Amino acid sequence: MTRRTSRLVRVLSSALAAGTLLATAACSDDGDKDGSRASGVTASPAARKQPTGSPTTTGSPTTTGSPTGGAALTESGAQTALITEADIEDDWTQVKDTEAENWHDSLLIGTVDVSDFLTAKADAADCQRLMDSLYDDDLLGKPSGANALRGFTQDDSRLLYQVASYDRSDPQDSLNWMAKLPNECDQFTMTENGEERTVQVIETSLPNVGDAREGLRVTVQGTTGGEQATLTLDVAAVRVGNDAITVTAGGLDGNEHDSVEQAVKLGTQRLKDVLAGRSPAASPSEIE
Repeated sequence: MTRRTSRLVRVLSSALAAGTLLATAACSDDGDKDGSRASGVTASPAARKQPTGSPTTTGSPTTTGSPTGGAALTESGAQTALITEADIEDDWTQVKDTEAENWHDSLLIGTVDVSDFLTAKADAADCQRLMDSLYDDDLLGKPSGANALRGFTQDDSRLLYQVASYDRSDPQDSLNWMAKLPNECDQFTMTENGEERTVQVIETSLPNVGDAREGLRVTVQGTTGGEQATLTLDVAAVRVGNDAITVTAGGLDGNEHDSVEQAVKLGTQRLKDVLAGRSPAASPSEIE
């Protein structure tokens, strides 16, 4: 399946850099019990393009608030708002931007099995969208303004951090969509080239920062290189007005939640400083 190199894949295990990491969102409870396995959700390149309409929003943000005052986010401002190695715990090493931009994971590609869902195509479509957005690195939709990203590696894990403006769309819609995924997509099956992968998703907690936030843990079990493997991804998104940060971290070792929490806490403060016209703290890791 051909992918544009401009797409950014969040987390790839360095051990599976050839495109073997699993990651996604997970889907719902019981499925259609009529014994059929017909799929009404495709995983073609066209299907994985950014949806043109706003996502269905049935949930509510954990916290709402007015957009942060200040100037619009610029490209240079987005770059300044990016976190550094000092902002995240453990031994993360920053990689070149060109390397992070080309992270891709073939195990995120697949067709969600509609028969896994009580409400069939509706829930399956949301789970398919999650899988596709993890591959395409557009969890909150395609940015409509400034956009910057930075990648880090640590052993067999990777962390991708993005700051972006959604001034011509509504990032809250996407956060509402994320909020319902643990219920709609708690567990499901996806298939690619005859191979089945089991995906699970749960809600995770995040620091009380920004105007609204959502956290997910996505686990994918499948086969890579003829061996069973499990990829665990911690995913977070925080809205600050019409701008947002997104973080995806994980790999075969899994459980990078602490690093994601740290990135969210300090990264949100950096973004708020930039939007207020202030320079981020010289030592942001010291922020309480």
